[in-house]
Formats: sequence, C-alpha cells, structure tokens
Amino acid sequence: VVRPPPRSPEPDTLPLAAGSDHPLPRAAWLRVFQHLGPRELCVCMRVCRTWSRWCYDKRLWPRMDLSRRKSLTPPMLSGVVRRQPRALDLSWTGVSKKQLMWLLNRLQGLQELVLSGCSWLSVSALGSAPLPALRLLDLRWIEDVKDSQLRELLLPPPDTKPGQTESRGRLQGVAELRLAGLELTDASLRLLLRHAPQLSALDLSHCAHVGDPSVHLLTAPTSPLRETLVHLNLAGCHRLTDHCLPLFRRCP
Repeated sequence: VVRPPPRSPEPDTLPLAAGSDHPLPRAAWLRVFQHLGPRELCVCMRVCRTWSRWCYDKRLWPRMDLSRRKSLTPPMLSGVVRRQPRALDLSWTGVSKKQLMWLLNRLQGLQELVLSGCSWLSVSALGSAPLPALRLLDLRWIEDVKDSQLRELLLPPPDTKPGQTESRGRLQGVAELRLAGLELTDASLRLLLRHAPQLSALDLSHCAHVGDPSVHLLTAPTSPLRETLVHLNLAGCHRLTDHCLPLFRRCP
C-alpha cells in the first residue's frame, strides 16, 4: 500500500519549538535541498515531519538509481512511487515482473527507464503497462530476447479497439532506444521502423545479426528514421562491411 499524497496543502513555513515560524519559507528550503544527494535528503527527512513532507517533493528526485540490487523490497518500491522520478534505473537488479508492472502503472510521468541486464520475464511487464511519457528505454544485454519477444513489445496491445489511442505502438513516443547485445534480426528492425518512428538515437552495438542489409533498412527512402535518426551505435557488429558506408550518406 502506498500512502496517498496529503489532502491538506503543504505547510509553507517550518514551525519552531517557540511557536513562531522559521523566517525561510518552503520554497527557499527546497532550493537548498536541491543541492543535496539522495543520502543527505533521507537524513533530512528524519529531522521533523515538515521536512519529511518537503523532501518527498518530486522536484528533488528527478532520477532514482536502484541498479545492481539483488532484491527490491516493498518499502523501496513504495518509496519510488511516492517520489515520482522522471528517470528510473533498475539495471542488473532482481526486479520481478509483478514488481515492475506495479511500478510502471503508478509512474505515468516516467521519461527514462533503464532495464539493462534484467531478465526478459521481468521486462515483459512493459507489454501491459501504459507509458505515455517514456522517451528513453534501455534494454541492453537482456538474455534470451528473440524477434518474438521484441514483436510483443513493439506491437500495439491486442485487446484495444480500432481508433483508440492505445492502438498505437507502445514505443511511439520513444526517442532513444538501447538494444545492445540482443539477438534481433532485420524482422525486428522492420517493426522498429513502423512502431517507433520518432527515434533519434538507436544503440545496436554488439548485435550479432546486424549487417549491411540492416543499415539499408534504416536508411532506405521509405524509412521514417532516415530523417529523425541522429545517433546510431553499431560497435561490435562484425557483419558490417565497407559496402554499408555509402548508405549513411542518405541520412541528413
């Protein structure tokens, strides 16, 4: 259970023991808190109830990093939801599918999500969670990801009615996609072109099946990424030859 936001408005001043208010208002304190890191903010939250409420302000938590934690406890998950970060790093964690689904359905303002190194069983929670604000998705080095799994992620939800907004692909608004180390083929790239047309940055490094035909797909006259793509990482793609180099001239 996540405690809902307080119904009463946040106090604008800090009450002192003598009965008067501290001369610094809440806005000034938040300007000070913005210079502190997560550990220091947690210490401040233990000072008093007023500071505890102020330190939950989502402006103080634009990014939260829980990477490389073997297990995520319920207090951690509820703490993430109460802070409403714009960027969340869960890379190389033991997050479960149920936990990830619970988080994503409560973080509608999430813009950056890092899941590199997690299991596909957990990452598959993306298929049932609406992420309207998502702009960056990191799925690097996830094991056992084939074209079928990426198809499940890229295609619109199957239970939506034609004409609804949800019938669009889940990654329609994503601008940066990191897929390094995955076993994707040109079939997945065709789905990317269709269902993630706003990509400006794409990481395909160390994808063993990416070759010259893949570059031809990305830079073809009919490719929407031909005009939007700015950064393309193909490091470690050993199937590429010199024949793909002229193809990049198609991209402005």
